Amino acid sequence: MPDSSLSSLSNPSKKESTTVWKNTLSRTLAGGLASLVAVLAGGLILAPSAHAADIGIAVITPATGSDVSSMTLTTSGPCPANATNVIVSVTGSGFPAGGQNVVGNSPISTYGSTADGGLIIPLSQTMRDYANTAGFTNLTGKYSFQVTCRTAFNGTSLGDFPGGVWFTSNTAYQNTDPAVKTDTTTSLAVSPASPVTAGAPVTLTATVGPAGAAGTVQFSDNGAALGNPVNVSGGQAALTTSSLGAGSHSLTAAFTPSSTAYNASASAAVAYTVNTAPATATTTALAVSPAGTAAQFSPVSMSATVAPASAAGSVKFQDTVGGTTTTLATVPVAAGQAAYTTSSLGAGDHSFSAVFVPTNPAAYLGSNSGAVPYVIGAFAGVTASQDITTTVEAGALVISVDNPHVTLPSPVLNANGDLLSTTGAINPVTLTDTRAGNPGWSVSGQLTDFTDGGTHLINGQNLGWTPKLIDKGASQTVTPGAAVAAAGGVAPADAGTAGLKSSRSLANGTGLGTAHVGADLALNAPTSTVAGTYTATLTLTAI
Repeated sequence: MPDSSLSSLSNPSKKESTTVWKNTLSRTLAGGLASLVAVLAGGLILAPSAHAADIGIAVITPATGSDVSSMTLTTSGPCPANATNVIVSVTGSGFPAGGQNVVGNSPISTYGSTADGGLIIPLSQTMRDYANTAGFTNLTGKYSFQVTCRTAFNGTSLGDFPGGVWFTSNTAYQNTDPAVKTDTTTSLAVSPASPVTAGAPVTLTATVGPAGAAGTVQFSDNGAALGNPVNVSGGQAALTTSSLGAGSHSLTAAFTPSSTAYNASASAAVAYTVNTAPATATTTALAVSPAGTAAQFSPVSMSATVAPASAAGSVKFQDTVGGTTTTLATVPVAAGQAAYTTSSLGAGDHSFSAVFVPTNPAAYLGSNSGAVPYVIGAFAGVTASQDITTTVEAGALVISVDNPHVTLPSPVLNANGDLLSTTGAINPVTLTDTRAGNPGWSVSGQLTDFTDGGTHLINGQNLGWTPKLIDKGASQTVTPGAAVAAAGGVAPADAGTAGLKSSRSLANGTGLGTAHVGADLALNAPTSTVAGTYTATLTLTAI
């Protein structure tokens, strides 16, 4: 459309412009109303309709974005019943004073709607596009959008929905005024209800409003921080602690926003009572080694286990002989364990016991293992001895290949024309077993994907083999593994387990000596395989 036509559209009051408008309108209508709407939607600099009363607001989403973000305007309600079309304009630094249209004269029926009838109007271009159309590069400050309800051929506004965004830099915007901070509220709930017993888990949950406020919550107990600040998610932050001591507590939650758009807030204090926990019962078990009896003057070890392991205190190891009980030793408990060893027990019958004595009786109760009968045998003298030893060598299982490099002929197109195929054989594999006990052996192989050293692959599933025995020692029994078929040219991304991509048996054997095994190879490659030299690694494992 020529520039004179654009002027006529924006100011049809001039006589000469009216003529152009009529001619232009006639040409446009001849091509269909949709053509006119498409032209007006392209960000042309046109005067918006005459302003009428605001009948709601338009919210721009996303709430934050960049100069090249896609944007959508959602009105707070529907247009008046007699409105059939809308037009959207923008004003602000760099745009014409009268505004620049960003949505042309469009039927309301072309847009989606909210549950309460509000219009959902996506902008076809970005703020950077509109700025380029207007001929400027620096986006700054507030840009006001206006959704105008109207009829198709009467520019009079039937009601407006204003909205706006603020560019805090040339490339970043938000849909709230950065100069205005939003107050927040923070409330605190504590569960379970007070009172609780010391050591019980207590959950503090802070609820922060409005729901969009992001930041952290610091929970405090009697003014002292409880742990680290907790991130707010979905309007809430929670902390669970078992460290509240017995007594009265004043619990609070303080919200610190991560955005300057919000003010901080703190909850009212929640009074909370934690009662002293009753003393925890303990158990003590005693083990004596060697069990049952020992010779006089030989060491006897006593090991006590106290549960729970957190119980602090000491264990008294006691020995009762002829009705008289003697404490042999008092040993501190560490991680629920205490031990004592002695070689000074007299010959005869004994009764051992372990008694746990807590450091803090208010926290833990004492406990007794009960009696462990024991006999100390009379001293029978000492002896000397010699060991006579011979050693059977362990031997070894050894696997090797004389030539670790196998080159297959170049794959050729098969008769069906759907695969590139080639065959060959691995180099002979030598297995030598000299291990004592003749435990037998097995050899397996597993293949990586073929790669050309760059980004092109042939899936390792596409290689199969037929194991074979080459020769073996006279005393050996060797059985080749089962044949494994090659996959039919599966793609590199296929995650299957066909072919040699999974570990497969090459051979199994028993008897000492040396055996040589091999395998015939078959490779199927997809016809989509890019030309190049591909290499894979076949790992042979003998166990």
